[in-house]
Amino acid sequence: MKFKYLVGAGVIAALPGVSGADILSFSIGGGVWNETPEGNIVKPSSLPTSSVDVKNNLFWDEESQGYLFATLEHPIPLLPNVRLMHTSLDHSGSGDTDFTFDGNTYTGNVANEFTIEQTDLLLYYEVLDNVVSPDLGLNVRLLDISYNIVDQFGTTSTDSVDAPVPMIYGLIGGSPWPGVMISAEGNFITLSGSTISDFNAKITYTSDYFVGIEAGYRVQTIELDDIDDTNADLEFKGPFVGAYLKF
Repeated sequence: MKFKYLVGAGVIAALPGVSGADILSFSIGGGVWNETPEGNIVKPSSLPTSSVDVKNNLFWDEESQGYLFATLEHPIPLLPNVRLMHTSLDHSGSGDTDFTFDGNTYTGNVANEFTIEQTDLLLYYEVLDNVVSPDLGLNVRLLDISYNIVDQFGTTSTDSVDAPVPMIYGLIGGSPWPGVMISAEGNFITLSGSTISDFNAKITYTSDYFVGIEAGYRVQTIELDDIDDTNADLEFKGPFVGAYLKF
């Protein structure tokens, strides 16, 4: 897949008046995202072709996926805060089906494995640091996608690609009680008919003993319009829970 015309499309201007964190802080944690996949993939490089439904043709189901993150916030003016995050989306399935993908026709018992590894480097500013705290920034997401499809007759399709995708980042949050934060955040890019987005709403609680917990709901979409002869309309959504240490 060629994401090259997405690469370099995300540009963030200098933000006058941004503020840093009140103090230096570092957090590290992880959690589990219980997501449900929906959508379809079409690879019409050769005819005939068909839309491959991830549930009816690939037999994907609800999966528990892991994520990890680390965040550094500081009070130094003009320098952005930094967050690293990694999410794995692993899906597989097998069953009796019939479809055409990448010029190959699959019939009978078909097995498949798809993996989407996502590593984010997020640079962001706290525009305000009050009761309501909006953040703005740029996220560079490294997508590492691989798949393997094989049917009972040995027909096989295998491919992999990795590419950086710049995305605009935003967050709005508020603290109704000490230690509690309610927020909504998102990453987004759209260009030439293709869109990648990742939104979540969550509540976090940080105790006085450096330990915190979070819970929320996350929705991620991948819409590709003729990227390397591939069209896709995929959505992954579901609740997540996590824990972290904050110093």
